[in-house]
Amino acid sequence: MSYTYKRVFAIAMDSIGIGEAPDAAKFNDVGADTLGHIGKFFKGDLHLPNMQKLGLGNIRTDDPIEGVPPVADPIGCYGKMQITSWGNDSLDGHWEMMCLPVRFNMSFFPDGFPQEIVDKLEKFSGRKVIVNKPYSGTEVIKDYGEHQMETGDLILYTSGDSVLQIAAHEDVIPVEELYRISEYARTLINGPEIVMGRVIARPYVGPDKDHFVRTSNRHDYGLKPTDKTVLDFLQEAGYDTLCIGKTNDIFSGQGIDRGWRNKSNMDGMDHVDEAMGIDFTGLCFINLVDFDAMYGHRRNAQGDGEALMDLDRRLGTVLANMRDDDLLMITADHGNDPTYTGTDHTREFVPLLTYSPSMHHPGTSLGVRKTASDMGATILDNFQVEGNGEGTSFLKQIS
Repeated sequence: MSYTYKRVFAIAMDSIGIGEAPDAAKFNDVGADTLGHIGKFFKGDLHLPNMQKLGLGNIRTDDPIEGVPPVADPIGCYGKMQITSWGNDSLDGHWEMMCLPVRFNMSFFPDGFPQEIVDKLEKFSGRKVIVNKPYSGTEVIKDYGEHQMETGDLILYTSGDSVLQIAAHEDVIPVEELYRISEYARTLINGPEIVMGRVIARPYVGPDKDHFVRTSNRHDYGLKPTDKTVLDFLQEAGYDTLCIGKTNDIFSGQGIDRGWRNKSNMDGMDHVDEAMGIDFTGLCFINLVDFDAMYGHRRNAQGDGEALMDLDRRLGTVLANMRDDDLLMITADHGNDPTYTGTDHTREFVPLLTYSPSMHHPGTSLGVRKTASDMGATILDNFQVEGNGEGTSFLKQIS
């Protein structure tokens, strides 16, 4: 085995975009700017010193992030990447990072799912299906959760993304039963007529609509990768592949040696600390979903910013514990501007930060990468593993 960096830690801050993408108009997202608008919301009190010294503020010197201005001598390399996949969901962004951009149309149901799907779900589960239309995940349980508790019905809903979501109270429908129903739902949208990105089981708890809370027992059932990804290429070449958070679900476990599920961002960072204590050779791919699920979709700029500051503090520990032959990469999968209209993802560039204690050219701008597959191409290049030709490596620029 030959490599420049022995261990690569790639952290995806789920939904933390850094300004509208060139094709934002196609998604009705002109003006979206997750990081920029969080900074404005905090009026200069967004403090991210660790990401700042890596070069986060240097990504956009023409329109600085309030509270995170550029620094004179970043210790990392920085840039931003364009998501080119046809969709704007987590699956699209994560697959593209792993050199499998989604270049086919996923199915969307802005008017609710076809009656055929509803009928099959009801027959399989023995339960009635209610709602069946686009809805905010928190609002749908507030509006229908008490009814669900009384009847045992399934709350079926979707969003602006290619997702089928099923919510149920854990005391009424046990989590394992909800998982079994969701697994069946996955079989209904694998094609050829209907192809959707994800099924999400959404259990919740609480005594009434004013106190319902979605739990960490959420489970994503993603479309199986349609071809090999960086994870497969690394695994086949004998390198270790570790995943933290929902990355295991997004890739349906394909190409993954070991995975940890997260209860929260901070739980996820606990798993990162654990992984840093393991002497592996390969990739640890991390997703931190709270930015998206807890704050972005709920249009909670305060919570989003506080979560970013919490992550930044934990990054201090990561930076202090990095070995000379470790590489850290920080990015995102899409945007979810908490100040924007609606409750869906926003089409944005995603930030790109890289750092190693042995980095030879800190402070290098990686510019605007034409695709997020450049990240995956760089990881493959690091381990001298041949991929599928997607993306352009920037390994030489950072090492």
